[in-house]
Amino acid sequence: MNADITDTALRQLAEQVASTAIARHHRLVTAESCTGGWIAKSLTDIPGASDWFESGVTAYSYEAKQALLGVHPHTIEEHGAVSRETVMEMVSGALVHSGATAAVAVTGIAGPTGGNKDKPVGTVWIAWKKRGGYPTAVVFHFDGDRDAVRRQSVAAALHGLIELMN
Repeated sequence: MNADITDTALRQLAEQVASTAIARHHRLVTAESCTGGWIAKSLTDIPGASDWFESGVTAYSYEAKQALLGVHPHTIEEHGAVSRETVMEMVSGALVHSGATAAVAVTGIAGPTGGNKDKPVGTVWIAWKKRGGYPTAVVFHFDGDRDAVRRQSVAAALHGLIELMN
């Protein structure tokens, strides 16, 4: 993914998500950690978002992931907050705790600190799920500074929502 994603590119992706959600009769929920609500912001920048956007949860701490999204403490202890297991529980919890029909969840290490040998800065897990379906999770390894990692995460999340709904 391109590290130089512009606001215009994110706006275009969000508009595609909006038109797809409307066409497919979906209501969306986001569960975000490293993106800090940026996915929800991108989506709600689109006029009329209240017709298809249900809610967004920014769950940055371990405790918030547990309380707001139902992530099990054992999952974080065993696999870490930045893991396939955690993001799968986040996306499922977002659907359980909302009236949405489609969800995206993101957890990662945007940097500049927080990375290690096994999970370097730029490691981001994103999961998508439709109500009643099975979640899909993908790990990304983005390049660039904190802003670039977060922009790429938002773009990947939006691309995945379009694919999920189509």
